[in-house]
Amino acid sequence: MKVREPAVAGLFYPKETSQLNELINLLCGYEPKEKVRAKAILVPHAGYIYSGKTACEVYKRVEIPSKVVLLGPNHTGYGEPISVYNGDAWMSPFGTVEIDEELRQKVLAYPFAKPDEYAHLYEHSLEVQLPFLQRYAKLNFKILPIVLAFLDYEVARDFGRFLGEVLKGEDALIVISSDMSHYIPAKEAKKKDEILISAMERLNTEELFFKALQYNITMCGLAAAVVGIETAKVLGATKGVVIDYSNSGDTTGDYSRVVAYLGMMFL
Repeated sequence: MKVREPAVAGLFYPKETSQLNELINLLCGYEPKEKVRAKAILVPHAGYIYSGKTACEVYKRVEIPSKVVLLGPNHTGYGEPISVYNGDAWMSPFGTVEIDEELRQKVLAYPFAKPDEYAHLYEHSLEVQLPFLQRYAKLNFKILPIVLAFLDYEVARDFGRFLGEVLKGEDALIVISSDMSHYIPAKEAKKKDEILISAMERLNTEELFFKALQYNITMCGLAAAVVGIETAKVLGATKGVVIDYSNSGDTTGDYSRVVAYLGMMFL
């Protein structure tokens, strides 16, 4: 059995179970009684002390179904452009979660999707989502982690539509992992990010993709967002809803050079 062990536990989040649980409880606060059935969510992936609250604001409100597809950017450069994890399970301090083998085989029917572990070995963007999912899931669930390099718009759009057809009739949630603008003043980050947020609220992935390039907006999960939103549209989503927006300056006190974080649901 091939199990991916945590690569950034102790760095991005505590590796001790009790400390991790305490931090999530501290960041998340109350848990709403009513949960939302979202087609997809967008959440950040920085260290929990920076972006954990924004991630929590989404996770504590959303219902975690039996299948979760994780879409995130490739920060390391290793592996395939569309890298579908080819092992059996992922481990976090909260325990082990199985890979959905049946779903993986269906996704690998897409011509550019390849079974691969190298893009996942040290990649943090999907790993940091697992403890939140485990913390808030009421039932057992399986995951399918997919790491995406920078893709042409047409490939990202078409893969998203393909994935949506695969997931039709399934009890599934798409998790899009992305941070927003990187290493610019907070006011500039918010102004730039609002351009992309507007496109995502309207589920307009073409506008999202090309305006990010036009205005040099450093949203690291751009391909993941295009794929995830196109998937959500096939599954019936009609709008994107902002849940929270923050930046690293809220933690450090330095707003001159921030990384921005966004939490959204696609309903």
